[in-house]
Amino acid sequence: MPALGRLHYHTVRTSLPFVPQVHPAHEVEDYFSGPFFAKAEFWLAEDDAGEAIGYIGFRPDFVEHLFIHPSAQGQGVGVALLNRAKEGSSELSLWTFQQNLRARRFYEQHGFTVVMETDGRDNEEKLPDVLYRWRRAEP
Repeated sequence: MPALGRLHYHTVRTSLPFVPQVHPAHEVEDYFSGPFFAKAEFWLAEDDAGEAIGYIGFRPDFVEHLFIHPSAQGQGVGVALLNRAKEGSSELSLWTFQQNLRARRFYEQHGFTVVMETDGRDNEEKLPDVLYRWRRAEP
């Protein structure tokens, strides 16, 4: 799983320049190789050459991570991965940074609504964040 750690690190450093570097690359890779995978289901998207271009980690009610390589953003990879998480859930929640306007637009376009915003004191990066929730429509 170090490849996912590298993808995550590169995507954050490239697409989210406002996020402070809390951990060096090797610690991120170690995190992805450890117990993080025990608490969530992970799906990987690959390009035609077999290179990782995105991933989602989720539990039945919560999206832990959704990251898409910068070169693959806007091509439907995130939609496909998010839909995979939605398939087995009646409700999903997730956090993103308030400054991450691209992610906020994406989630709102896919049915997520804001539950609350915080000043970031409880996240590792100490950046203001926002909790989103999606609920499956009743038939």
